[in-house]
Amino acid sequence: MKPIVVALVGNPNSGKSSLFNLITGSHQHVGNYPGVTVEKKEGFCTHNGHEMRFVDLPGTYSLTAYSEEEIIARRFVLDERPDVVVDVVDASNIERNLYLGTQLIEMGVPLVFAFNMSDLAKRRGLVFDLDQLSRLLEARIVPTVGNKGQGREALLDAVVETAREGRKPRVHGLHYGTEIEEQLARVEAIVRTKEGDLADKYGSRWVALKLIEQDDEVVGKIQHQEVLDAAAKSVAYLRNIFRDEPEIVLADRRYGFISGACQETIKNTVERRHDASDVIDAVVTNRFLGLPIFLLLMYAVFWLTFTLGEFPMQVLEGLFGWLGTALSGLWPAGSESRLRSLLVEGIIAGVGGVVVFLPNILLLFLAIAMLEDTGYMARAAFVMDRIMHKIGLHGKSFIPMLIGFGCSVPAIMATRILENQRNRLTTIMVIPLMSCGARLTIYSLIIPAFFAPAWRGPVMWLVYLIGILLAVICAKVLRLTVFQGETMPFVMELPPYRMPTPRSVVIHMWQRGWMFLKKAGTVILGISVVLWFLASFPKPAPERLAGLDDEQAQQVSLEHSVIGRVGRFVEPAIRPLGFDWRIGTALIGATAAKEVFVSQLSIVYATGSGDHADLLRQKLQANYTPLVGFCVMLFSLIATPCVATIAMTKQETNSWRWAAFQFFGLTVLAYGITLVVFQVGSRI
Repeated sequence: MKPIVVALVGNPNSGKSSLFNLITGSHQHVGNYPGVTVEKKEGFCTHNGHEMRFVDLPGTYSLTAYSEEEIIARRFVLDERPDVVVDVVDASNIERNLYLGTQLIEMGVPLVFAFNMSDLAKRRGLVFDLDQLSRLLEARIVPTVGNKGQGREALLDAVVETAREGRKPRVHGLHYGTEIEEQLARVEAIVRTKEGDLADKYGSRWVALKLIEQDDEVVGKIQHQEVLDAAAKSVAYLRNIFRDEPEIVLADRRYGFISGACQETIKNTVERRHDASDVIDAVVTNRFLGLPIFLLLMYAVFWLTFTLGEFPMQVLEGLFGWLGTALSGLWPAGSESRLRSLLVEGIIAGVGGVVVFLPNILLLFLAIAMLEDTGYMARAAFVMDRIMHKIGLHGKSFIPMLIGFGCSVPAIMATRILENQRNRLTTIMVIPLMSCGARLTIYSLIIPAFFAPAWRGPVMWLVYLIGILLAVICAKVLRLTVFQGETMPFVMELPPYRMPTPRSVVIHMWQRGWMFLKKAGTVILGISVVLWFLASFPKPAPERLAGLDDEQAQQVSLEHSVIGRVGRFVEPAIRPLGFDWRIGTALIGATAAKEVFVSQLSIVYATGSGDHADLLRQKLQANYTPLVGFCVMLFSLIATPCVATIAMTKQETNSWRWAAFQFFGLTVLAYGITLVVFQVGSRI
């Protein structure tokens, strides 16, 4: 039997993701919509013998054709024709949330409302006459609490019943007043006559409505000039009557319908008081306390990342060390084997050197997921708005920057929430300065090698803070030079605080952690094999190795290899930074993926057998100073965004020029700052 296709729509912060996770659990996958980079989440579930495919559409406040998220959501509903559309509504903020619902009603889609966060609405004293409201909206309404698992079965029952009924014309729908309805009927009649295919596909009334709203996407689909002329006459007539744009008048009428429906069906049993969210916000968004609290929270995250991640990291180190030793034992002692070297010094050292840091990465993602699910991340953007405004941006730009703590690629994608093109380009340029999860592997190697346990959390916090400060400074410079223009005002909704559920947090953490593991098992594995070949060939003549011990022979072989030659070539340029050819080659490899830095050093130092992470740290301690270690982290923080980041920048800006500007600009900046830090630090 064909599965029931369900589109999940809703405003940002309505709890849509929590509800999606509740319904589908682990039976979901993430991809991208064809031709674009907006994330596409799909999941499956079975209910009373009915198989369902849920599609989690991008969060949006409306279904106009302005942002890419709005266009994607609208196109899916209209073109893919899901069997049911579930509109996830924040029941505690019903009037604002129902605007999206009115647009879905206009589309004539099979509709179910999930009144989510109904527990919060109840605490605020809101009582709903759901039967009456359901009749007014002509759709089923189901109260839910997504993060607590309430309402799942009732919602699925409503979905099945609505799918069984199919698409039915609405009895009443929205009425926009005599003047507008007359013009709608006039345009609708000519649409049916001249654009029959379009009317059959989308509905003649909806097409007429969009033409009067002057929707560019719908206007572009019209084939006959007579239709456009009729719509233009209606627009001019309505503009003359209302002294305003028809689009604005229609929006007012929608809100009027919502207000009337709410007055009839909702009552407040208690006087509005300051709830817990208001009390907490008075502290965490305070103009004096907000920023210190944000910095302290980030410090706590990094301290816990190192403290709690140390033991499981040691376990993984021991596991890969045992694996390397076991594989080495398959060959006679002292024997030369290219296969053994590839397996132990290439794959085990390269991939294992990265995977051992998985606990730290999972802990970081866990903390970020908890901050997101509680609603604090929106407060962080609000707190940063004052600083961001001074540099020509606003707090909304800080949201993609915060996402950059996980990965720069989705962070750059997230800049689509910014309406101003100059703000968007500026934010894209500085996002790589936010330390991504891949850089964490470098920090997790360097910091324990050179700093005592008590200093590991503060040092990591300092590195992340430097990234934030540099992003702010660079954004200011860009806004004063390359991207000059007026600063847009900042308006942002602060969602209520919620207690994160273990299920939701674990899903978010594992999705990001699994992406890291897939990267380690594919990209890092492939690069590690290539790096091993480059570090192993060509071999020096036997006479050059005569009389040398194993360590000296390894050094000569490495210097003679392709990697050694490349490293020696770049060494004069990086020597003023405190780096030698080994670090140089690792930094070059990190342009493919930041994790390759660790893989490269593991291969160069041949740490494939034994506890290679500890062994690698010992070799770093023997060859470099803490200042050099800090400079390595500083350079890795600022320079050479990975290939995926550069490709995403090109795709989002539609220009290699901006991608090249980002790559070379940040690399030059990294060189300059690291040069100053090392030269000054070495003289203190």
